[in-house]
Amino acid sequence: MSAAGSVIHGRVPGVNPLGMRSRVGQAVGTPSTNCRETIVSIGAGIALFVIGAILAFALDIQLDWVNLDMVGYILMGAGFLIFLLGIVLLIRRRQTDTVTRTAVDPAAGEQVTRRTTRSDDAV
Repeated sequence: MSAAGSVIHGRVPGVNPLGMRSRVGQAVGTPSTNCRETIVSIGAGIALFVIGAILAFALDIQLDWVNLDMVGYILMGAGFLIFLLGIVLLIRRRQTDTVTRTAVDPAAGEQVTRRTTRSDDAV
């Protein structure tokens, strides 16, 4: 089948009118799951840090088999690292991609160039 055979009424399957491919099952214009995962990792880092601070500083319970102060410090460190990782991933997502595609229009026989600029700065 030729490239012209995959075009249905001037539209290419899986490509929105702006020429950008969308994920299967994701409506065009909705934020990707990567942004949500980054925000969740920032929240998880803060939660771990707070739980660790409560264990390390607020509780005064002595157990023979575990040192709650040390567990609190470990959770605070892990929470801080997850928080920093989430911030780094969020900063790396703020990028602009420029795609240039050149194809031949099968109906007119002309060369068509499409330039698409995408910015991933939606939070």
